[in-house]
Amino acid sequence: MAVEFKLPDLGEGIHEAEIISLKVKEGDYVKEDDILMEVETDKAMVEIPSPYEGTVSKVHIEEGQTVTVGSVMFSFEQKGAKTAAKPVEKQAEAAAPAATRTAARTETSAETSAETSAETHARPSAGNGNGQTAVHDRSRPVPAAPSVRRLARELNIDLHNVNGSGKGGRVLKEDVRAFATGALESSMSASHYRTEEPVSLKSKYGDSTAGGELAPLSSQAPELPDFTKFGAVERVPLRSIRRKIANNMMQSWTRIPHVTHFDEADVTALTYLIEEHDERFRQQNNGARLTITSLAIKAVVSALKKYPQFNASLDERTGEIIFKKYFNIGIAVATERGLIVPVIHNADQKSLPEIAIELKDIAEKTRAGKIELDRLQGGTFTITNIGAIGGTSMVPMINYPEAAILGMARAAEKPVVIEDEIDIGVILPLALSFDHRLADGAEAAYFVQHIVRLLSDPFHFVLEA
Repeated sequence: MAVEFKLPDLGEGIHEAEIISLKVKEGDYVKEDDILMEVETDKAMVEIPSPYEGTVSKVHIEEGQTVTVGSVMFSFEQKGAKTAAKPVEKQAEAAAPAATRTAARTETSAETSAETSAETHARPSAGNGNGQTAVHDRSRPVPAAPSVRRLARELNIDLHNVNGSGKGGRVLKEDVRAFATGALESSMSASHYRTEEPVSLKSKYGDSTAGGELAPLSSQAPELPDFTKFGAVERVPLRSIRRKIANNMMQSWTRIPHVTHFDEADVTALTYLIEEHDERFRQQNNGARLTITSLAIKAVVSALKKYPQFNASLDERTGEIIFKKYFNIGIAVATERGLIVPVIHNADQKSLPEIAIELKDIAEKTRAGKIELDRLQGGTFTITNIGAIGGTSMVPMINYPEAAILGMARAAEKPVVIEDEIDIGVILPLALSFDHRLADGAEAAYFVQHIVRLLSDPFHFVLEA
């Protein structure tokens, strides 16, 4: 039996992907969940597993090609009856990041029976976000294998809403994956970027061999001079992550009236405290370090609770300000392919050690290209720290559609006046860029001063943050 594998939805707002490498060729025999190809979207690089077991009869794509959701990737030839499904835990492990794999457990018939009964009376899943009406009679169980039911339960999908492409309307796993927008990429681990060799222009910005026309970054793109008159040039299409960054920056700069407020925090006492406890902190928290960034996250959350206009977004279509009641702090991480902002969700509910451990984890995964999709979404405020590189100050760009971003430069020893005497202190430059439609300069000054007070006085930090 011949079947086709089409590129499913890869996540919210993702409509295309670039084929980085093919792992199979025509004539190869693959098993279910074997890796078929490696693709790069504007969010991450991911490996795509096979939903079928059989022989690859046709490869419809080639490396360097840009494909859209719904395009046919591979054709498979399946002989005889479909092979028995593997234990559901093995299926989940094939798609989930290695760090989240758990020990395999056998799904019992009692679980299947209870799940079938629950689905019979289930309401449409609020998590699917597709707004589709039921396609199956809710008075009867949906025809689907136990492994399909388990997959639907893990993705929070009501099988009554899924059109089955199998014999007699039977729902297959690929039907569930296609229905769950964004479920596939969020459950796959991204393939790491190679760091052994210097990244070329093509690797960093795109592939000049990729097909398809690119729309201009702006509606009125200016015509450039002929640079070839002055020397050799190389043209490389702006693609994937780099293109997403360019579009986001253009949107941020053209949609948000930026204003930046500068200040300094005397973190002398805090620096001594970190030096004194850093070694013990690392031993107790799996190597995570006690850093000014992790402390700044707690200080920012405290300030956001006091000044909620900086934890908001402006809906220009309705003229409403959306105040977010949760505190998801994005941390800008520099990678070889551009700046990526993973998010620490619900930072207000996490202790300082928990934040330090998560900060270490997301930084390592982001630089390796293995950060999960759900950890790149939902940010309400961003912190960017160039202190490790250098610089005395900066004007950070707001991460649209957020309302503000805090920039931190290198903390350095400087002369300070304390009680009419000159002393040496460790001074941390801070810069807050904010949406002037949602906040005024005075409010920004108060917001930063709140952060300054917490970082300058560790005891005050313990009391308020």
